[in-house]
Amino acid sequence: MIRTGKDATVVIVGGGVAGLALGTFLLRSGIGCTVLEKHSRAYVEQRQRAGSLDADGVRVLREWGIGEVVEGYGHGDSGSGMPLLIDGVRRQWRTGDDDADDVDGAYCPQQVLVRNLIKVFLRDGGDLRFEAADVSLHGIDTEHPEVRYRDSAGATKTVGCDFVAGSDGYRGVSRTAVPADVLTCSAHEFGYAWLSVMAEVPADPLAVLAVHERGFAAQITRGPDASRLYLQCPLTDTVEQWPDERVWSELEARFGQPVAPRGPITSKQVVPLRAVVFSPMSYGRLHLLGDAAHLIPPMSAQGMTLALHDADVFARAVVQQVEKHDSTLLDTYSDTCLTHTWRRQASAVWMTETMHDSGDTSYAGEFRKQIARKNLETMLEPLPVHRPSR
Repeated sequence: MIRTGKDATVVIVGGGVAGLALGTFLLRSGIGCTVLEKHSRAYVEQRQRAGSLDADGVRVLREWGIGEVVEGYGHGDSGSGMPLLIDGVRRQWRTGDDDADDVDGAYCPQQVLVRNLIKVFLRDGGDLRFEAADVSLHGIDTEHPEVRYRDSAGATKTVGCDFVAGSDGYRGVSRTAVPADVLTCSAHEFGYAWLSVMAEVPADPLAVLAVHERGFAAQITRGPDASRLYLQCPLTDTVEQWPDERVWSELEARFGQPVAPRGPITSKQVVPLRAVVFSPMSYGRLHLLGDAAHLIPPMSAQGMTLALHDADVFARAVVQQVEKHDSTLLDTYSDTCLTHTWRRQASAVWMTETMHDSGDTSYAGEFRKQIARKNLETMLEPLPVHRPSR
């Protein structure tokens, strides 16, 4: 284990996908780190969020030797695995036959991935401190940054380090340590929301998307006996306007077919769709990762993959600094990640608008619907032509 005279080379604030992956990558490179997570282990291992990784995300895990954390979960990059229903007609995504990449994505619920990353991190000897409350960052613009927190017994602790990785999410404290006159926030509001519903029913197939004149809808697996349901709705809608029966009947209407089985609904929330990017992703010895630095539209299912990308880039930068005293990758961390993030945001915004504008014209109008439908057709296998018999 490489030591630098500090308590840890890196203090990682936040024990989600980005933080735990980064910690594991660093440990496997012999670099000491401490992960601080404000919630209990039981909480983070049950917290329902995203549900899929694309091939790039799976590839990052494999390259660091921890592909085991997504083993056994359904693969998600095959067009046949995610049908699209357009006004009730089942369509398939166009597949390219010139892609030699043998890595598939995976439908792995975030809580499962987090649970597996915790297991691997602790197995590798990682320092993971749950219930770290009132975290604050100090001296991040000096060579001696510190992170302070209050432990579960109420004692105030201080951890000295060389670098701080802020991976504590959109509402975390890490980003607030960057001076307001340094940080820029770029955001796009789509003008509609998703009613996001957790239901105790399996998804078969693992993901189904639907475009309909009533709006976008989806059912996506969150494990063998759970699904996340999504229904496009106005920003002004409230959960109280969506009793369970309405959720199921609206899902069936937009799918254009019966939905079975129905099961208990355990949670609902109205989530405005937006895209957000904060810049820069570095300030002094603080580097932001994952949702602390960007929110990507959930339509893209890119959140966990982007988090893993940031963790990969930062881990390699720290390794190069510690082993070779070369700060080149650290100095360019923000630019490298922002270039990648903006590329992913461009694709995600295009896909989000295409899928949602194709349906309910009350949001964007008939012109945008027709344009979106034409764009959508370029991504789908053509419908079979039925020729009349003679």
